[in-house]
Amino acid sequence: MNSPKGPTPPAGGGSLPPDLPEPDIVKPRRWLPSLVWIVPLVAALIGIALVVKSVTSRGPTITISFLSAEGLEPGKTKVKYKDVDIGSVRAIKLSPNLSRVLVTVELTKDAENFAKKDSHFWVVRARIGASGVSGLGTLLSGSYIGADPGRSSDTASDFVGLETPPAVTIDEKGHRYTLHSEALGSLDIGTPIFYRRIQVGQVTGYSLDKDGNGVTVQVFVSAPYDQYVGTNTRWWHASGVNVQLDSNGIKVNTQSLATVIVGGLAFQAPPGQAMGPQAPDYSTFTLATDEVEAMREPDGAPQRVVMYFNQSLRGLSVGAPVDFRGIVLGQVTGIGIEYDPKEHNFTMPVTMDLYPQRLARRTRGDAPIPGSPQGQELVKRLVARGLRGQLRTGNLITGQLYVALDIFPKAPAAKVDFDHVPMELPTIPNSLEELQAQVADIAKKLDKIPFDQIGNNLNDSLKNANQLFGKVNDEILPQMRGTLDQAQKTFSAAQSTLQQDSPLQSDVHQALQELTRTLQSLNALSDYLERHPESLLRGKSGDKP
Repeated sequence: MNSPKGPTPPAGGGSLPPDLPEPDIVKPRRWLPSLVWIVPLVAALIGIALVVKSVTSRGPTITISFLSAEGLEPGKTKVKYKDVDIGSVRAIKLSPNLSRVLVTVELTKDAENFAKKDSHFWVVRARIGASGVSGLGTLLSGSYIGADPGRSSDTASDFVGLETPPAVTIDEKGHRYTLHSEALGSLDIGTPIFYRRIQVGQVTGYSLDKDGNGVTVQVFVSAPYDQYVGTNTRWWHASGVNVQLDSNGIKVNTQSLATVIVGGLAFQAPPGQAMGPQAPDYSTFTLATDEVEAMREPDGAPQRVVMYFNQSLRGLSVGAPVDFRGIVLGQVTGIGIEYDPKEHNFTMPVTMDLYPQRLARRTRGDAPIPGSPQGQELVKRLVARGLRGQLRTGNLITGQLYVALDIFPKAPAAKVDFDHVPMELPTIPNSLEELQAQVADIAKKLDKIPFDQIGNNLNDSLKNANQLFGKVNDEILPQMRGTLDQAQKTFSAAQSTLQQDSPLQSDVHQALQELTRTLQSLNALSDYLERHPESLLRGKSGDKP
């Protein structure tokens, strides 16, 4: 079959015959799209633009671990800062060890600064704590993740979420300080801090020291009150109610009602002293147990001593004061018991910390340094004069004891051993113990008295006395009755003789009158002779010779 374009070329190849015409080549017409495709094309362009915008506006993706995913939902829970959405939760899953939950959060482009190493995240929900009630709005809107941006220049993608909201956010002005205390007491995150009974800050955190001997507390004082925290500021626990009983009556002192319930801290410079320059950030202070301890002058390093007592220590406890004539020099730190194989007896060692600086502040002149040769020589002289330790009753109701240091001039001689660690000070029994020994001695002496023999002798004596009384009643009393009758008759006769109308009374009365007249005459004669002594020779002038 022939091709429409011409004859078939020869089998051997070669060109066409020259008499054949050239073929016409027609170019195809350009294709134009239909208007139907414009709508999907525009939609695709818009979709691509939205995707590009979503990708370009998307911030970093971070992972936050929490102990629980309570209140969190993927796709619904938001991440907020100052009530502004800065991201959302995309996924929630368990950690490989199943101990925590991993929350994947996608931040917005504007929230890139929240992916810093020191940023903090926490779940905001309704809470009741020491600082008050917070998160009540989440009861209706649901929980969300709160954020606090960091200041570090390093970025991070994995964070450990806080289980409680931070007490202080990064944008709050003020100063942070560190306090060291022996115990935490009633403090907690959010516990208020007071300055002159005005709340000026709060506790932001606490931790146990590495050596386990104390607690470190982080606090924050808001501006402008942080200007009152100086290098000479004293801090103390202001928890509860301080009741003081003295000669002026009962005084009840507390910072506020909140400190009675949740505790609190307070700070102030000592009375009459300047607070010093303003303390810089993260300055360290010592936290005292109460205001009295905080305002006390520094005591210096304590000196450890031990005293051995040969009596019961019932009523003595660790922390009991060591008193020297009303001045507290230290406190008891340990109570033990030791067996002496030589004496075959038990002794009770009491270890205590003394602060000689408390006594040195009240001495005249310069006091020697404790532990120095001058200080040891002073202790030797005091012990030679009778410095002894003695247990005394501090409370008659509770029976609590304390250690009293005092000078006893009549105390037996004793020496102090400075080579013994800790230094040993001599002791003396207290007055009550001596009284008990004296009573025991008296009881021994009374036990030697033969009360049975004395009772028998007394019984015999009473029998003899009973016989004597019988003889008196039978023999002597009748004779005494006759004698009394005779005496009564004699008294009756004498009474009748001495009556006013008796003859004897009349004669005696008349004799006394005569005697009175005679005395009057003699008196007149003596007066006349005194005036006229010559009458003894011449007679009266009116008489004839």
